Amino acid sequence: MSILNKNLIKPTLACSLPVLLAISACGDGSTLGGIDSALSNGEDVNITLENDENGNLVIGSSTNDTNNDGAAAAAAGGVFVMSNILDENTIVAYSRAEDGTISLIGEYPTGGSGGDFDGPEGLDPLISAYSLINTPDNDYLMAVNAGSNTISVMQINDDMSLELVDTESTRGVGPNSLAMNGNLVYVTNIDADGEFEGEPDQEGSIYGYTFENGDLTPLNGSLRELDNRPAAIRFAPDGEHIVITSINAGSAALASGNDDSVVVYGIYESGVPTEAALDGATSTPRGNAEGRNLPSAIGFEMVDRSNGTFAIVTEAREFRSEGEPPIFPGLQTGSVSVFQLGENGSLTGTQLDLLAGQTSTVGQRTACWIVMSPDGEYFWVSNALDASISSYRFTDDTGNIELIEVIAAAGVQPTSPDPAVAFATTDGWIDLDISDDGNYIYQLFGLAGAVGVYAVDGGNLTLVETVTGDLPVQNTQGIVSF
Repeated sequence: MSILNKNLIKPTLACSLPVLLAISACGDGSTLGGIDSALSNGEDVNITLENDENGNLVIGSSTNDTNNDGAAAAAAGGVFVMSNILDENTIVAYSRAEDGTISLIGEYPTGGSGGDFDGPEGLDPLISAYSLINTPDNDYLMAVNAGSNTISVMQINDDMSLELVDTESTRGVGPNSLAMNGNLVYVTNIDADGEFEGEPDQEGSIYGYTFENGDLTPLNGSLRELDNRPAAIRFAPDGEHIVITSINAGSAALASGNDDSVVVYGIYESGVPTEAALDGATSTPRGNAEGRNLPSAIGFEMVDRSNGTFAIVTEAREFRSEGEPPIFPGLQTGSVSVFQLGENGSLTGTQLDLLAGQTSTVGQRTACWIVMSPDGEYFWVSNALDASISSYRFTDDTGNIELIEVIAAAGVQPTSPDPAVAFATTDGWIDLDISDDGNYIYQLFGLAGAVGVYAVDGGNLTLVETVTGDLPVQNTQGIVSF
């Protein structure tokens, strides 16, 4: 028996019509009609030629997997991971099925290079959230190229493949986070001028663009220098404010001496920010009485509730309480803090330093990323070093939250206080995202080159699959799902 595809059968029909007519006399005429109809509709057709019991040649056919309407089954959504490869940054694209499982589509260059601003261990190289984002209509991705100081725009095709459509400078060094609202896009740069030695001396900047049909246009007058190293940027739901989190807040090495781990800028009608921050806050200031390490605020979510707008901020507790650099065994339990955003851009703490564990020294240590359920009731925090997800929920509309499970999901965790051993053994869970329907969470394993797929049931998570073999085993950053 032989199998022919549609690209082979078409020229046969044109050049050998008498032969095919002879075959049809022995076979089922309706089969040829079905084949012709399928070819006219652009479907892939498998043609089989075989002898029947009387020795006559008979034609059979079948089309590729279809749904009940006869059309090829479409992806339910997509999942995209930024490789952050230093020589050539790429986006690895997957299609998402209805059951949450993902299938590799391909790897696509961004036209820029990745970067490493965190040291040799390869975990969380940009110390940031939202280094890869999608537009609300899911037509485009935007990715930072931290090594070449650019942003790339990638068009998302129907089959989840990607096409590079624009690249723009970020007017700073080490872009690491992106935010979008309407036609406005903003980027954070790790450093404003590139003259720094190590993390504590980095003071960054933000820069804005307008966006239309895949094209970014730099926004004159939008550059603002910051007093700290930014980790993430997001628009408030009203579109009139931008919120920025930072690491190293209160570090003794910061020239500015600024203790704020969260700051707010207003946005004028022209799209440019206010000349200075409207307000700033931190959950535990330098020299706090509790002896808590200073917060490195990284991922956060903005959510509207009936009593106002709130920023839910993750906090890794790295720098010591007086601002000195961290000592690995002295890393404390991570936390989540909630700040209410006032109409004038003010920040008011409503619940501060909610521990991701039992005590300040027993728990998940590096709470760094967050994702919210579409209904705004539940959220999950990824703890990098401990390779785990903690689950939370709002208890009321005044900004109060509670920890549901310290470990709602976990991978391979470190087994030693020795940093070299710890980083060599942990999966290093970093960025995560949730599908638009809220049914699945996609967790990036930063030191395992893998994506974990988790089904969501209220605040509970159930592992669906772990996908390996498509990503670098370290230095990845950024994930998007829809």
